[in-house]
Amino acid sequence: MHERFVAGEVDATSLADQVRPVVAESWRRSLAGGVDPDLGGARPSSVALTIARLRETHPLAPALPVIRRLLVDDAVESGVVVAVSAADGTLLWVEGDPVMRRKAEAMNFLPGADWSERGAGTNAPGTALALDQELQIRGGEHFSRIVQPWSCTAAPVHDPSTGALLGAIDLTGGDEVASTQTLALVRATVVAVESHLALLRLTGNPNPTPAARKPHLVVLGPRHRPGWVTTDDLGHLRATGLTGRHADILVLLSRHPEGLSADHLAVLLDDKDLDVVTVRAEMSRLRKVIGAEHLGSRPYRLLMPITSDIGEIFDALDDGDVESALARYTGPLLPQSVSPAIARLRTQLSASVRGAVLAEAARGRTDLLRRWLQLPEGRDDREGWRLLRDSAVSDPLRRAQAGGHLAGIDYDLR
Repeated sequence: MHERFVAGEVDATSLADQVRPVVAESWRRSLAGGVDPDLGGARPSSVALTIARLRETHPLAPALPVIRRLLVDDAVESGVVVAVSAADGTLLWVEGDPVMRRKAEAMNFLPGADWSERGAGTNAPGTALALDQELQIRGGEHFSRIVQPWSCTAAPVHDPSTGALLGAIDLTGGDEVASTQTLALVRATVVAVESHLALLRLTGNPNPTPAARKPHLVVLGPRHRPGWVTTDDLGHLRATGLTGRHADILVLLSRHPEGLSADHLAVLLDDKDLDVVTVRAEMSRLRKVIGAEHLGSRPYRLLMPITSDIGEIFDALDDGDVESALARYTGPLLPQSVSPAIARLRTQLSASVRGAVLAEAARGRTDLLRRWLQLPEGRDDREGWRLLRDSAVSDPLRRAQAGGHLAGIDYDLR
């Protein structure tokens, strides 16, 4: 049924009698998300280069001794691999039987890999995160062919105070891993981890406190309000919403570490009607929102380093890591902003990501191209669809679909 579904001979509805509904729906999402069942396992995560920092600051780090005591210690000699992932599907820790770990590395089952459902197709940790429920995936139920010799059991972990999804705990191995006993063991481990985290917060134990992170600015994509994310003394994340004008200012200051005068900032924000009095008033309000310790004046500047989603994309492109840049690109920069400087930066970012993806596609990386074409900005990218249609490495079905989409674009353009 997997082979027939991937070949387009049956749809997800027709699978109902042969495949568990949870698996059929996951296959449908995997195929719609552009996951290639013939790829060698998961793709690298967008945070692969900063996995050490992510481990230090992740909320599950203080509970790692509990996971090792309940799962890893017994897995070392039992042919089982234990994995802990972040909420986005990035594997943080992969431990257990050393022989099995080496075998798992062949499908990129290692720290820093993206095992979300959109990154690796149907798999226990990724699908557990997608559905926010515990489940088991057996052998051939995996979407990627290289993963089908394995079975796995996973359950999501939640913040005991807020209920927010923190990540997942997974056991991967042979057929025996998909047993009811294994599911009960993973479920019990999750309960122990969440209880441990709750106890640490009640007692205020400082020992497991993660290292402080730099403030992080979130300004990409149309779905979410711009935000300023900081870490408190206990390592808990705190997100503060920003107005459009405040987000504009922080983006411009992050791109001008030397600082900007009130006059220069006024021109960058609005080259017609904005005066310096308005700029000074906005800066005063912004200090109250993010803290006076972050903003300096004369000239206006950031007083400490910050990170941002836009900065991470430019850094990835500078390093030649197009895959990470595309994974981080969730949409245009501050799409509602009317600032001429933001509009220029928005165009620069989008054109840079697109150009890098098309260059990779010309070298055969059609997987990146398909992901770009799924974005709103890529849906009418005529050159991108033409490259996918003419690619020698794409299968005939994908080339036919690309040709049909291209015909629709040409019809709209007359």
